[in-house]
Amino acid sequence: MDKLDRYRQLIRQVLEPYTQIKLANGEIEVYKCFDTEGDRYQIFHAGWDGSQRVFGALIHIDLIGDKIWIQYDGTEVGVANELVELGVPHEDIVLAYHSPFMRQYDGFAVG
Repeated sequence: MDKLDRYRQLIRQVLEPYTQIKLANGEIEVYKCFDTEGDRYQIFHAGWDGSQRVFGALIHIDLIGDKIWIQYDGTEVGVANELVELGVPHEDIVLAYHSPFMRQYDGFAVG
């Protein structure tokens, strides 16, 4: 298995459990959107909490080049940490939600 195929598998493995989380408030569904052709992976919520519309991403990850770009991470643990625990090197993960300047200090890839 080549590196990118392995990363695709690991991303799905890390994200899948987040689809099982049920929110306590309202009628809110959890959705997964895995675009395996475009290498974009997202978990998001949509629904209603009373009269308030709820919609937003929990996690958004892209594979760009040979790196995993975490565009958004709304988890407590951090999907980057979960990926590292599964053997992905720090230098192959970009925390894209940090500014390019700040990435040099976060311990992961700059870009």
